[in-house]
Amino acid sequence: MPEPITFPADFLWGAATSAYQIEGAVREDGRTPSIWDTFSHTPGRTAGGDTGDVAVEHYHRYRDDVALMASLGLNAYRFSVSWSRVQPTGRGPAVQRGLDFYRRLVDELLARDIRPALTLYHWDLPQELEDAGGWPVRETAYRFAEYAGIVGEALGDRVSSWITLNEPWCSAFLGYGSGVHAPGRTDPAAALHAAHHLNLAHGLGTQALRAALPARAQVAVSLNSAVVRAVSDDPRDQDARRRIDNLANGVFHGPMLHGAYPEDLLADTARVTDWSCVREGDLAAAHQPLDALGLNYYTPSLVSAAPEGARSRRADGHGASDHSPWPGSDDVAFHQTPGERTEMGWTIDATGLHELIMRYAREAPGLPLYVTENGAAYDDKPDPVGRVHDPERIAYLHQHLAAVRRAIADGADVRGYYLWSLLDNFEWSYGYGKRFGAVYVDYETQVRTPKSSAHWYAGVASAGELPREYAAD
Repeated sequence: MPEPITFPADFLWGAATSAYQIEGAVREDGRTPSIWDTFSHTPGRTAGGDTGDVAVEHYHRYRDDVALMASLGLNAYRFSVSWSRVQPTGRGPAVQRGLDFYRRLVDELLARDIRPALTLYHWDLPQELEDAGGWPVRETAYRFAEYAGIVGEALGDRVSSWITLNEPWCSAFLGYGSGVHAPGRTDPAAALHAAHHLNLAHGLGTQALRAALPARAQVAVSLNSAVVRAVSDDPRDQDARRRIDNLANGVFHGPMLHGAYPEDLLADTARVTDWSCVREGDLAAAHQPLDALGLNYYTPSLVSAAPEGARSRRADGHGASDHSPWPGSDDVAFHQTPGERTEMGWTIDATGLHELIMRYAREAPGLPLYVTENGAAYDDKPDPVGRVHDPERIAYLHQHLAAVRRAIADGADVRGYYLWSLLDNFEWSYGYGKRFGAVYVDYETQVRTPKSSAHWYAGVASAGELPREYAAD
């Protein structure tokens, strides 16, 4: 038999979730609506009118869920805090009942030797802050910093891994550009202003965390940086790739990692905004020293220049909308990449994960990297005796974990992997129709059943090694 692929002994094997997708209990213990409560209750916004009102009842079932993680051999768990559960209006003092839930959750994790990784913002802005202008207005960044300090003070004695923002690209460009995510606005200038204020929020939030946390704490951000490829070497197609790469990646890693927006990004979007939202000192504030960088990856993007006079195609995998999440790029066409696809319609291509890791190993040398999300949705169903067999997901995970190990061998300092997701859950505008979980959830009974991929992943985590080959049966 070929030798297995061995990971470093201290590698973190985790899974990830987010508050609105799993917690439920949306009206309990002082919690008020977030933009996702409002969005999901607006007719036509989510598949089947689904909402996160109940989700998978993690708020009441967290002890059982943590026990489940322990049974699967996970040594890390990434979760997010509901801002409106902690600070219902997005400003002012905390609601201690909301913080107490996260205290109990963290204590349960620590008792099971599972390292908590806390994400402060996973898209659920308090509705009152959106009513005041949301991320396109500057004040929201200052409110985020206040919230970061509150959570840091409350949990800094027991949580050592902190993430400011999850996928700010989605918050800005799907929330305010294409409108397929909450709050559902479709204003390209507002999307760019939101991106800037998310950068500012990250920097100010990092400063607030540094002031509240012990020196040993690790502060990071999770970016869904895109792997953007051109259909050809034609200069027009290569320029389309450059423009989309800036809008997907440079708009965030420019300020966060390098303290500046790419000059060509500003030029490409000049007809959308004059960027007057950027004030003196903002980029220095956004450019805070980080202890690690989180990378979320699912599938690559393929682009070209649109034929002259033709309406550009947008097979970018980010939902159907008449409005683009790519400001100033109406003449760029997106193409479906070839290959096998998941239930989301996303092409399976693990080479993109290796490419992404190596890019950031070069751009941020010396900065530890974590894969903070990676996974696949499939149409999982129990068999007649209640087992859920998902060989496609096992094959997907095998390919992507092998790509991570190749990156480590190539010199990248990757220290952990978080499977998306621990549980089947509310999948945003797709409702409950897409299942990413390693654990199957019967939404009627809330019964959890680990899928075969969960047991496979548990074996990999326990051994710290990946079988060199995997064949789906």
